[in-house]
Amino acid sequence: MPKMTADQYMQRCLELAALGLPRVMPNPAVGCVIVFDNRIIGEGYHQAFGGPHAEVNAIRSVRDRNQLEKATVYVNLEPCNHHGKTPPCSDLLIKSKVKMVVIAISDPNPLVAGQGIEKLNKAGIEVIVGNLEVEASELNKRFLTFFQKKRPYIILKWAQTQDGFIADEKGNSKWISNDESRLLVHKWRSEEQAILVGTNTAKTDDPQLTARDWPGKNPIRVVIDPDLALPKKLHLFDYEVPTIVFNSKQNSDEENLKYIQIDFGINMLEELLNVLYEQKIQSVIIEGGRSTLQKFIDKNLWDEARVFTGLKSFRKGIAAPKLKLKPITKQMIKADLLEIFRNSQPINNDLTKHSVDQESPIK
Repeated sequence: MPKMTADQYMQRCLELAALGLPRVMPNPAVGCVIVFDNRIIGEGYHQAFGGPHAEVNAIRSVRDRNQLEKATVYVNLEPCNHHGKTPPCSDLLIKSKVKMVVIAISDPNPLVAGQGIEKLNKAGIEVIVGNLEVEASELNKRFLTFFQKKRPYIILKWAQTQDGFIADEKGNSKWISNDESRLLVHKWRSEEQAILVGTNTAKTDDPQLTARDWPGKNPIRVVIDPDLALPKKLHLFDYEVPTIVFNSKQNSDEENLKYIQIDFGINMLEELLNVLYEQKIQSVIIEGGRSTLQKFIDKNLWDEARVFTGLKSFRKGIAAPKLKLKPITKQMIKADLLEIFRNSQPINNDLTKHSVDQESPIK
């Protein structure tokens, strides 16, 4: 069997780490591979928030612990060095007397931020950082954005007609995309922590904003309702899913329904995102409508856009938002065209690998 390279071992870490998404959120997705004498003797990943970290699971899988003293540990994120829900992984690696630790990227969390690497070095463990850095950053883009930009990772999503409309003249948008595209959207919802709509969309479409057609957790629902004018009969107020209502009138907290007062001035979006950051929400899908989506675009407050173009034509109606960028990927979902845009340098991973095959792991 040919000898594997360091990048191949790190790629295996990333494959393992992805199995934990989205169950580990708001923690990062981490995989770990332990190599002795050019073969893998242990591996593991962080499987669920509050559970053992990747390094713990990998070391537990090693049959002969004596081999650890001459082993190299591959991990896609810097091992933690602080007590949270679990003990520090850097201490475990030191206690196990591993020879070397290869890390894809350092941890931007101020509680770690290089301190795990420093602790390993001081213990005499050789540390190498940077293998598959781009791919590792892509995997944990939500986690990195949260700590680096102090806001959630923002995904814009909409469906538009062949002639560029997001809704007809009466504001109706059902159904521009096909059933398989809508299933994919429900999968996406299960992968993110929050989903946001504006007042008009909430009133016109009465959306549930759940992942009801896909196994997984529902996102926190967020609605912008400045004057608290939305009818309480809407699905958003059914108390079934945690919901945040941003408004200019009141602060109150009921079961699964929280009203948060903000200033609706020129910095409204920044204030809203700051509140989501304080609520430790690392990702949010913006599902519209057109006015809300365009505000995020105009403020340059977005990271990714997922745009469906269906077969319908409206001729007249509400124009879809405009992006002055070329898509990084295109994919057909039956007859719908799905285009993915990035508000940054493209990452070397294919975002359209989101499969709607329900036999595959939810990533």
